[in-house]
Amino acid sequence: MPTPPALERLLAAVRPGDDAAAALARGREDALTKPRGALGALEEVAVRLASVTGACPPPVPAAPAVAVFAADHGVHAQGVTPWPQEVTAQMVANFVAGGAAVNALARQLGVRVVVVDVGVAGPVDPAPGLWQRKIRAGTRNLAVEAAMTREEADAALAVGVEVAERLADEGADLLLTGDMGIANTTASAALVAAFTGADPHDVTGRGTGADDDTLARKVDVVRRGLALHGLTEGVAAADPVAALAAVGGLEHAALAGFVLAGAARRVPVVLDGVIAGAAALVAQALAPSAVDYCLAGHRSAEPGHAHALRALGLRPLVDLDLRLGEGTGAVLAVPLVQAAAAALRDMATFDAAGVVDKTQA
Repeated sequence: MPTPPALERLLAAVRPGDDAAAALARGREDALTKPRGALGALEEVAVRLASVTGACPPPVPAAPAVAVFAADHGVHAQGVTPWPQEVTAQMVANFVAGGAAVNALARQLGVRVVVVDVGVAGPVDPAPGLWQRKIRAGTRNLAVEAAMTREEADAALAVGVEVAERLADEGADLLLTGDMGIANTTASAALVAAFTGADPHDVTGRGTGADDDTLARKVDVVRRGLALHGLTEGVAAADPVAALAAVGGLEHAALAGFVLAGAARRVPVVLDGVIAGAAALVAQALAPSAVDYCLAGHRSAEPGHAHALRALGLRPLVDLDLRLGEGTGAVLAVPLVQAAAAALRDMATFDAAGVVDKTQA
């Protein structure tokens, strides 16, 4: 299928990271007053930030923002979760009121929160901080038909692009992914299996507390959905939007657009858990260089996330057995990202401090 002109222009704007800036950052890391590599993953983060921004040292992110994309899923009808679908709309109201975990963490860490209704099934009242961009009232049931039409998937991708660009225009210098949607781990498992070739059993987890019977049903639903739509790794890679439309969610599509727009604008994107990981696989398939602009905030307890991170080539910054979503893991990673940039900027070099560099002695 032809790519919409707006998406085609966006994909063309996603260029590889700045290798020269990354090389300068690596050289500076090696010259700082510490054993080489002693700051571990923080050094990798600083180099990634230099590559993203094209500057060494890169600026320390000062205005992080998390976008929580909310949507419902028709696959809920298959009994893949013990939670009622109404919880999605109820949690959106909770986000807007500032009472969710992501709100508490964001307040503590100075992160702006915006909530985007891209496909909540129930009514959502207008409120400050809520961006209403509903494409449709939830997806269709991926186990019996395509979750979205291609046009709906394209529209949801465009929502993510718009949100990222607006946040960047308003000063955000670190974009964080968030999500909310009962049954969205089922769609995520289907996407991860489709784009990595992993077996559904290995990438499908308990989500919001599924018991053994529900988990077995969930695995079967993912397996049947992939078979129904003929999705293999090669098929998904050949037409990522078709795969997204077949088994993904509206929030997955929006998150993929969010990642792509961050990359096009050269703003670093911190991914949250398995929902963001699944969406990033779509973004990577559309524009392989998009992952150059991503950092993995954490490793989710959902098994599919490890598969997604491996395919994306990303190392998680924290591993706390989180499985909440909302953007909580991405928000928790913000101080580490800031610290990585600050260390590269503010530490003295061996020469400047008059300290002998053992590697040069």
